[in-house]
Amino acid sequence: MLTTPSAHDHELVAGLDTPLHVLDEDGTRRPDPLLDPLLSDVDVEMLSGLYLDMAVIRAIDDEAVALQRQGELGLWPPLRGQEAAQIGLGRALAETDFLFTSYRENGLAWCRGVSPGEMLAVWRGTSLSGWDPFAHHMATPQVIIGAQTHHAVGYAMATQAQGKDDIAVACFGDGAMSQGDVNEAMVFAASFHAPVLFFCQNNQYAISEPVGVQATVPLALRPAGFGIPSLRVDGNDVLAMRAASRYASRHLRAGKGPMFLEAVTYRLGPHTTSDDPTRYRDEKELERWRRRCPLARLERHLEQLGAPIEEVRAEAERRGQEAATAMQEAVTALPAPAPESLFENVLSTEHPGLLRQREQFRAFTGSLAPEHGEGAAA
Repeated sequence: MLTTPSAHDHELVAGLDTPLHVLDEDGTRRPDPLLDPLLSDVDVEMLSGLYLDMAVIRAIDDEAVALQRQGELGLWPPLRGQEAAQIGLGRALAETDFLFTSYRENGLAWCRGVSPGEMLAVWRGTSLSGWDPFAHHMATPQVIIGAQTHHAVGYAMATQAQGKDDIAVACFGDGAMSQGDVNEAMVFAASFHAPVLFFCQNNQYAISEPVGVQATVPLALRPAGFGIPSLRVDGNDVLAMRAASRYASRHLRAGKGPMFLEAVTYRLGPHTTSDDPTRYRDEKELERWRRRCPLARLERHLEQLGAPIEEVRAEAERRGQEAATAMQEAVTALPAPAPESLFENVLSTEHPGLLRQREQFRAFTGSLAPEHGEGAAA
């Protein structure tokens, strides 16, 4: 069993012993030789923008949870605590880079201009997808764990063959690292030198299973076995996440092949709104991670810089309320789809099996018509 990484492992994995970070928990800026060169453009305005992004996506997340509790949504996967990981990545990519995500990346959807109604459609059950992937350069959420990694690698190989500069990003959680799809995708990416970033948000739990059950060493070590370099980063430090994402982006665009980014973060809420996390984690652990809140950390840093923090807080409150109101209005305005639309947009061409199912559905609904009901023959 591997217990101590070799020198070669250290060449492939940065941040192995301590995740890379540039903001301490109290907001103090600290030097980092790898990330600092990628933060030369940082100023109060940019930092305030990142703070506002995180505050708005937290407000969106909280409102969606409330809507689910009110019976307006069937389900919602909260991201509270993971705002820095997603906003840091989202604000570092080019607009045309294509994202392939799982179901928790609503912070990335926000960065890509996805509207509240588009975010909610799937979870309300009025749409099979939610938004046009090509309008936002972001595929709709993938619920099958890890399947989107194959899609990302295929897209990256296609852009590479076409001579384009765009990259693909596959987003998944720590639980997906034990799925065959993710490991197969890394094999393909490494073998074909595909420009794809594997972005793992290690939020410490795969539903109720702690990450230590499936990984006795840092997850960032696994890609090293495929020859893929990794950065292990403090996922609650939005500046470190932005810098690491820029580093990975440059690596990919330089034709150096795939890269892996592990964001070490924490899911403060439940896995989904149908989950009860009090059954598998204790309050002390939760409180430790609350103190590492990504919004609070950046807020403290802004205070140290002398930023007009009260104005920033007020603007965050205004934008958050605006987003929450938009969600309240959007969820009830979503049109209920016709039942037969279930058979549309399933396959690109007609298929006998699908046609047969549609006819069976029509026969069934026809049998429910009044002339077929009780008393029709009387």
